[in-house]
Amino acid sequence: MKRAIVIVDHGSRLPEANELLLAVAARVRERLPDRLVHTAHLDLAAPSIPEAIDACAAEGAGEIVLAPWFLSPGAHSARDLPRIAQEATRRHPDVRILCAAPLGFDERLIDVLVERLTAK
Repeated sequence: MKRAIVIVDHGSRLPEANELLLAVAARVRERLPDRLVHTAHLDLAAPSIPEAIDACAAEGAGEIVLAPWFLSPGAHSARDLPRIAQEATRRHPDVRILCAAPLGFDERLIDVLVERLTAK
């Protein structure tokens, strides 16, 4: 079974913000070469989450994980992503669609923040 990841952010009108997510996806793809890796945006930019899910399904994914590129839990990760996943399951009943947790608290993120705050 092919497995896919859709890395999701809010989306932006600024192209460089959306390009950052493409860079994240490229690095994830390098580390997980056996998975399909797509990006999607909740708003303001393409592709949308349903479009990315449809693309993964068209490529033969039997499982798709929506991975929010958000630090904190909130309405998008708690309500919007599960709703979108449920709607997509109706379109793709043979595909398992899961929602991962937001990045949340992680000491490695604290290390990055402290490094940036103390860089000369």
